[in-house]
Amino acid sequence: MIFITLPARDEERTIGVLLWKVRKVMADFGRPYEILALDDASADGTPDILERYRGFLPLRVIRPPRPLGYGAAVSRLLAEAVERSSYPKRDVAVTLQADFSEEPGDLVPMVKAIEGGADLVAGIPPDNDGAVPVRMRLSKAAAPLILGRAYSAAPVSDPLDSYRAYRIVVLKKAFREAGGDRPLASSRGWGANLEILSRTAPHAKRINERPCSGGLARRGRASRFRALPSLTELVSLRRTPWPAQ
Repeated sequence: MIFITLPARDEERTIGVLLWKVRKVMADFGRPYEILALDDASADGTPDILERYRGFLPLRVIRPPRPLGYGAAVSRLLAEAVERSSYPKRDVAVTLQADFSEEPGDLVPMVKAIEGGADLVAGIPPDNDGAVPVRMRLSKAAAPLILGRAYSAAPVSDPLDSYRAYRIVVLKKAFREAGGDRPLASSRGWGANLEILSRTAPHAKRINERPCSGGLARRGRASRFRALPSLTELVSLRRTPWPAQ
């Protein structure tokens, strides 16, 4: 089983098209799957769209009683995948953004890498995506300087990128080590991706990377990225430890 996780807040312009693209990708791929979407206090038409698509797709919608923020939302979705998995050593969880900034088709080679023996697969975003806002590009260039070894010693080339596939047993061990119900990440921005990687990498015997095509040009809204808060948040993660390579 492949669990495709979608954290969503106010994504009415893209989430319907994204879900339809996921449906096509998975129909061609021919693997059983379930979409886990977390509606994080959306104030637009996102809840209605999710409800409508439940009739067409194997879609489970989670609606927390209060807003979670990005890191806690992704962690909650991954915990749900662990709970719903019947075969943790075989099943896979994929993290995908609901704003269509990531191409659903890229999950296929990532999942195939898991089927080939990897335990964790990270997507590598394209370097020349002209749709990336300037402030985001500058922040990406500054992040390694702020994080230092927490960035350079990471087991993947970009520990802040969000597109990943995990063997469920890796997540299961990470949650157990974190203390059961505690989330794997508390950061609200990029830092959450680094936190989750730092929690899961010690339990992954084999970590791979796969190039991704990117999809920011299809995003149906302005970027919500805020450089200063995102970079400030990284300061507290400078001491993030990594397993020996």
